[in-house]
Amino acid sequence: MNWNEIHSDVVKRLDNIEFSQPVFHVYNPLVYAMKNYEQYLDKFGSGETRLVFLGMNPGPFGMVQTGIPFGEVTAVKDFLKISDMTDEPAAQHPVRKIEGFNCRRSEVSGRRLWGFFQEKFDCSENMAGKVFVANYCPLAFLTERGSNITPDKLKKSEQRELYEVCDDLFKNTIRMLNPEVVIGIGNFAAECASRLITDSDCRILKIPHPSPANPRANKFWKQDTEEIIGNLLD
Repeated sequence: MNWNEIHSDVVKRLDNIEFSQPVFHVYNPLVYAMKNYEQYLDKFGSGETRLVFLGMNPGPFGMVQTGIPFGEVTAVKDFLKISDMTDEPAAQHPVRKIEGFNCRRSEVSGRRLWGFFQEKFDCSENMAGKVFVANYCPLAFLTERGSNITPDKLKKSEQRELYEVCDDLFKNTIRMLNPEVVIGIGNFAAECASRLITDSDCRILKIPHPSPANPRANKFWKQDTEEIIGNLLD
């Protein structure tokens, strides 16, 4: 399978899953922002990659808007050099509409993560073959009021259906990139990687999640992350 076949299969399978309350709306950036993601794949996913960083799922002001994992708008435009080709979804949440690169809200997690890489590599071209950022789940879930719902908060029956698709997506991502190290961004992602990677030659590490909801991250995320993986990026 190639990337196009992998994602086409994922989109079809996800379309068949129904989510109940408190999920009011579901966004799939692999549909309306796929052209942006294809640019990302062309730049950073076209061959073997030494380090794969794994997040949980899209944030409302990051990948939901740009189609890029942890896709803070300024980082995507200025560092990753990806142009905006976001389509308008068929249905939008009345509170959390898709504004694409016109979104004025900055995703703090993405700003911290991509800012860290920018300091390490200077320009994104230097990341090719070294770093790829992915999400375990491509869907974003929102309540009626527009609050974010993470996959681990879904009903168990819905989780089982969703995780089956996400497991296959992750396995195919690893097959395509053949990394030496997978780095989970936060506990959930690290646990997914540990559960799904059986190749003993692939190391699994964990860094703290850069979300502002993580109190320590607001002061020490860069320092903590540097201590864990800094030597891998030198």
